[in-house]
Amino acid sequence: MVTLSVAAPRADVAPPSFVRLVAHPLRWRLLSELVSSDRRVRELTGLVDEPQSLVSYHLGQLRVGGLVRTRRSSADGRDSYYTIDLGRCREELQAAGGALHPALRLVPAPPPTRSASGRSRPPRRVLFLCTGNSARSQIAEAMLVRLSAGTIEAASAGSDPKPLHPYAVRVLAARGIDISANRTKHVDELAARRFDVVITLCDRVREVCPEFPSHPQLVHWSVPDPALDGKYATFERTAVELESRIRFLLDLLDHQPTRRSLHVQR
Repeated sequence: MVTLSVAAPRADVAPPSFVRLVAHPLRWRLLSELVSSDRRVRELTGLVDEPQSLVSYHLGQLRVGGLVRTRRSSADGRDSYYTIDLGRCREELQAAGGALHPALRLVPAPPPTRSASGRSRPPRRVLFLCTGNSARSQIAEAMLVRLSAGTIEAASAGSDPKPLHPYAVRVLAARGIDISANRTKHVDELAARRFDVVITLCDRVREVCPEFPSHPQLVHWSVPDPALDGKYATFERTAVELESRIRFLLDLLDHQPTRRSLHVQR
């Protein structure tokens, strides 16, 4: 007869650094806030109701651990936005599960396509805003439509529209998406339309984002303008970042469809 022996956990084996990092209550709260929107330190301080020095310390720990990153605000150079790296968090979480048992390497669940009642969900409507509506918001709009297989209604606009940037067209064409016939639009054109989520991609636009009658969730992604240096490689990096963010956005829209789940205080 063959018996299966299971070794007891060794007392001298420390848990993975990811587990120790996110186990702290305040760091977990900070990560939870950053899931829904990029934030400045003073915003996080208000949301978690803790002193700025303490919040900054724990944000520093999360940065060292590679779970969050910062970008200088393009609206106010004295400010920085903190962004959670969800891709890194997923990798670390999967590795932590696998370190305990191979069967605990997590596999994302397939997104639901119908509501609990069995009826198809109404389409969600998402608006992307940047300054010129010439690159970032156009890329995000097209990618959301493609990655959602057309189940999400996406639109884009800008506070000061500029001509469509040829590198935005090119970077999407490399992915089989044609936006060459798109026109740029002012946000006022869409102000009366109903949206479920409005995502600002530019720090300046966030400061002047208008009120929408449908009271959508307001989310901010602090994404630098690739047109500032005019290099195609920068547009490619922007497209890669937006694609990653949009994939995680789709999970939120699928699995947490209520307004409360994506609520963002401004």
